[in-house]
Amino acid sequence: MSIDWPSILDDGVIVVLLLCVAAGTLPVISTAFQFLVLPFHAFVNHYGRAAPYTPNVAVIVPAWNEGPVVGASIDRLLTLDYPQDRLRIYVVDDASTDDTPEIVRAKERENPGRVFHLRREQGGEGKAHTLNHGISRVLASSWAQAILIMDADVIFARDSVAKMTRHLADPRVGAVTAYIAEGSRDRNYLTRFIAIEYVLGQLAARRAQNVLGAIACLAGGAQLHSRENLEAIGGRIPTGTLAEDTMTTFESQLHGRRMVFEPHALVLAEEPRTIDALWKQRLRWARGNVQLTRHYRRLWFRPRRGHRLGSVSFGLMWFSTFLLPVAMLLASFGLVVLLVLHSDLAATVFRIMWVSAACTYLYSIFFALQLDARTGRHAWREALLFPGVGSFVVMVSALFPGLLENDVPGLFGLQLTASGRIDWTLCIYVWGAAAMLGAWLARAVEGTRAGRVLAPLLLYLVGYGSLLCAITIDSYVKEWRKADTAWIKTEKVGRVVG
Repeated sequence: MSIDWPSILDDGVIVVLLLCVAAGTLPVISTAFQFLVLPFHAFVNHYGRAAPYTPNVAVIVPAWNEGPVVGASIDRLLTLDYPQDRLRIYVVDDASTDDTPEIVRAKERENPGRVFHLRREQGGEGKAHTLNHGISRVLASSWAQAILIMDADVIFARDSVAKMTRHLADPRVGAVTAYIAEGSRDRNYLTRFIAIEYVLGQLAARRAQNVLGAIACLAGGAQLHSRENLEAIGGRIPTGTLAEDTMTTFESQLHGRRMVFEPHALVLAEEPRTIDALWKQRLRWARGNVQLTRHYRRLWFRPRRGHRLGSVSFGLMWFSTFLLPVAMLLASFGLVVLLVLHSDLAATVFRIMWVSAACTYLYSIFFALQLDARTGRHAWREALLFPGVGSFVVMVSALFPGLLENDVPGLFGLQLTASGRIDWTLCIYVWGAAAMLGAWLARAVEGTRAGRVLAPLLLYLVGYGSLLCAITIDSYVKEWRKADTAWIKTEKVGRVVG
């Protein structure tokens, strides 16, 4: 019996291409899974073990040249609905060269025994080192029962700390994180996109993570640790990564303690208003995730007793974000080659992929906007256009195939020629990859004279998600080249509405 090797090879190639497209669908599956799990948070949560609890809380505020914001942050902390004798504020001044020291010392004089100024004469080592300076001072005394780590610019809602501490009534809980929301008073298109991102990535995704029993990250601007939790991980924040908050979260769970996301503890933050500033901020985060993925390589998809970080569900959520740009490139490659080899099959898998994406997008955005009505009111346009106008066109093409064909009335009376249909098909098949190039272009033109108009238009066209994917690709490159890892602080000027 002869073996038909050409036919077998052809079938093998088709299978590989289908797997490429399937890889591009995994992030959609992950998002759909999270939003299907999310409603169970009404029943599977930690509130049954929470109780009114007001331990002695030491607030550690890392500050480097935070003059415009640190005073207001201290004032807001002093007015929280929390027993005054159980809250102390430690501002760790990382060798600031502006008026930060004078502002903090003035607050210290006004509030003796409640506000403390800790000065580091040699700074610039990074946020984790600054935090550890304060943590070591706090843990040297037996007073603190819990440590709240925050950013110098964030504003806590009056009841937020009390809502967080109630979870520490359960000794199994090691740390609690709050909902960081974009809170600028003079919002622009980019801060509104960020606001929607935080609804999706925190209010939705972290609720799902609560249900599944593994939290990816305690928000760096609002993480409350029990004293025992910090002591269990060595009494300090890990310093070997650019994502110290995520590594702290992982280490806490690996030591057997539960992490809790408290969606009703609101913390407002000032976010970047330009693509370039956002790029620099998120590049640090993305590079930190690259480092962590490598550091915990023996953890992924290896379930163990005591924590859920090695579960399949958590691994799927982590890698669907971490490898999202790779998935988009693989999907575009698979579709284009399938179009050449087997156009009918390419059309079928394209429809499956993008119809799934459309349904998931509509369901997730509708659900997310119910979670934060405030953000939904002022950022509804960015919510609708989160995937970009281009992706809308691709989704419509998948939902209504033949819209521009000659055998149907056509869109607005337009029909494409045979060669035009091929060009159009290629465009929609490679859109996921092309959109990332558009995001790079938006950053490149932002600083030009026409950039004030072109950059927002480009971002609305390609979508905010494509911008995050482009930043992730940059993080791969920077980490591969071992580029400088110096921390670049996002400039804050006090735009948060208290």
